[in-house]
Amino acid sequence: MKMLRLAVSAAVLLIAAASAVLPQMAQAQAQPAAPAAAPAATPPEPASTAPAPTPAAAPAQATGGTRATEIVDNPYGLEALWKGGDIVAKVTLAILAIMSMGSWYIIITKVYEQFRMGAQARAADKSFWNAPTVRQGAEKLKEGSPYRFIAESGLEATSKHIGLLGNVDLNTWISMSIQRAIDNVQSRTQDGLAFLATVGSTAPFVGLFGTVWGIYHALTAIGIAGQASIDKVAGPVGEALIMTAFGLAVAVPAVLGYNWLVRRNKAAMDMVRGFAADLHAVLLSAPKTPARA
Repeated sequence: MKMLRLAVSAAVLLIAAASAVLPQMAQAQAQPAAPAAAPAATPPEPASTAPAPTPAAAPAQATGGTRATEIVDNPYGLEALWKGGDIVAKVTLAILAIMSMGSWYIIITKVYEQFRMGAQARAADKSFWNAPTVRQGAEKLKEGSPYRFIAESGLEATSKHIGLLGNVDLNTWISMSIQRAIDNVQSRTQDGLAFLATVGSTAPFVGLFGTVWGIYHALTAIGIAGQASIDKVAGPVGEALIMTAFGLAVAVPAVLGYNWLVRRNKAAMDMVRGFAADLHAVLLSAPKTPARA
């Protein structure tokens, strides 16, 4: 019984102590919660005022980006290459420009000449062989035609087969005269092709020289400035590499034009040689008038 009373008394004391301590703990927990709630309620005021500067900042950024796009020009390119290059770079560009213009001029003029030779070959086939004599057939051809030049050379060989030349066999003499005329025509068809071959073989090296010279000066300027960032290196080096692109742009049309014109010349000269062979046979079979003593 004594033990039971002690247990009941201890339980009563614990309950009383708990009832006295729990309200204080609850009050202590409630007091920090109120300040925590107060800041939660106050942010709406900054929230209402914070978005105000955001729209103002956004247009400022957009406006600044637009101004940068409109005002800042590309500091690199052909204009910068010409303005920033020295006399050697400008002379190299001028040489490449002259090579390009000369190549295109030769290509265009040679194509026109070959087209005209084809028309003259068709005219010779239609009118020359239907003439009663070689002289009359030659007169029907246009002035400056290679076919008329060959026909007149053959006629001149037959009329000048006298004196010391009379000791030469007529067949050999006419063959030599016609062959000289063919060689003259072929040399005229090859005018300008040597220039195309020279441009095609040297233009890449001229452009490479401009590239090496430009890179040398770009690296020298960067070393003097003491700045080796990518924006300082990419621009000058890229401008120097334009020289190589120019050299290739000049050389490729020259090489292609040269090969194309050589093949067309071969086809045109085959027609000329065929006409000369027929003319040679006609001149040998024509009746001869004895020369007066």
